[in-house]
Amino acid sequence: LFFPLSPPPGLMRLTSHNTQALYRGFTLFLTFLFYTSYHLSRKPISIVKSELHKNCSTLIRPPNLNGTDNETWCDWAPFDQDNYQTLFGAVDNSFLVAYAIGMFFSGIFGERVPLRYYLTTGMLLSGLFTCLFGLGFYWNIHSIWYYAFVQAMNGLVQTTGWPAVVACVGNWFGKGKRGFIMGVWNSHTSVGNILGSLIAGIFVSSAWGMSFIVPGIIIASTGILCFFFLVESESVVIEKVGDNEEIFSSPGLSNSISSESTEEHTEAISFCRALRIPGVMEFSLCLLFAKLVSYTFLYWLPLYISNVADNDLLSHFDSKEAGDMSTLFDVGGIVGGVVAGLVSDQTGGRASTCCVMLIVAAPMLFLYNHIGQHSLATTIGMLLVCGALVNGPYALITTAVSADLGTHESLRGNSRALSTVTAIIDGTGSIGAALGPLLAGLISPTGWNNVFFMLITADILACLVSF
Repeated sequence: LFFPLSPPPGLMRLTSHNTQALYRGFTLFLTFLFYTSYHLSRKPISIVKSELHKNCSTLIRPPNLNGTDNETWCDWAPFDQDNYQTLFGAVDNSFLVAYAIGMFFSGIFGERVPLRYYLTTGMLLSGLFTCLFGLGFYWNIHSIWYYAFVQAMNGLVQTTGWPAVVACVGNWFGKGKRGFIMGVWNSHTSVGNILGSLIAGIFVSSAWGMSFIVPGIIIASTGILCFFFLVESESVVIEKVGDNEEIFSSPGLSNSISSESTEEHTEAISFCRALRIPGVMEFSLCLLFAKLVSYTFLYWLPLYISNVADNDLLSHFDSKEAGDMSTLFDVGGIVGGVVAGLVSDQTGGRASTCCVMLIVAAPMLFLYNHIGQHSLATTIGMLLVCGALVNGPYALITTAVSADLGTHESLRGNSRALSTVTAIIDGTGSIGAALGPLLAGLISPTGWNNVFFMLITADILACLVSF
């Protein structure tokens, strides 16, 4: 460890009923809240894009406005040019690529720094960079390099979140119930996306900078909450002595174990050793392809719904309505994550659960592309089914599977490996998250059928590597 473990200051107020159940429930609630704020702060960019570049011909131009370009007078430079889609892509990929690269190193630091300090620092810095993007509105900044740099830095500091929260939850819950508990807990992703959309939507038309500043303040505030209240593992427990004095102890460590043995079982592991844990490479590659499919839907589904609909009712969907419809994919993902976790707990087969869901997902993706837009009911049903089948394995791998591998028997009880294992798996998956939207942008001009062919191929590859 770089820093010794110390008690969270605020927890001294919460020890009147000192039970393991209290700590477990409180940790589950806090980590849910923390990662909800991470996703909440990521979402505004997708909402604000429509404000940075819009159809100015439908708006009334103020008479005192300088300039002569009637087509882009309402746009925000540099996104007022014909290459605005390329610029938006550069901003998106600045975040995604930095996140993918940073994730491989995040777990290494997470093992060596107390998770409470690590999460607190990450959330405070993420709040700073999220606010800096919004301050570009008030500072009248029109440089693509500024926005790309801020997004890249935000991508790096956001890597502190996932390995740390999974490690915290994995430390408190045993393997027998991880799947179901983490399946429910993993809904924080969708909850954060929904809240981020709602908050950004409040300010986007009047002052889009606040669409970033308010989420930035929220995640920074949760960072302060983390510092005062997070208990990161069972090895640190409050014991009350007398009426007022409270001390920290480590009851999980037997007195018969020597200090050398304790140090051996809690020391951080290397990146290469983590890769040698059975299952890490396989599930990392599986997540790469699963996340490629999921993030392609995340970034391109609203456009697909609005462009490809062949029914009179669906063809009248505007951008906002198509975006609202696309959230059904996330709703299905919540259900899929819970079901995947519950089934894997009952059967004991994480890999087989992922494989079965991915096998069924391939024909469902094909059907959605060919019949999913024929009616409103078909669209809703297919989105829910595809969301469950695609995001179910994704949620299971990033939560319960990562926690299982991070506490694998080959580690001889070294729980500090959990952060590195989680970072390797999610970092590999994040490569797919960056590739999916990029490939969809390159392939979509040739036809949406080719995009879905790519998604089905990725889904099949995810299934094959999960065996």
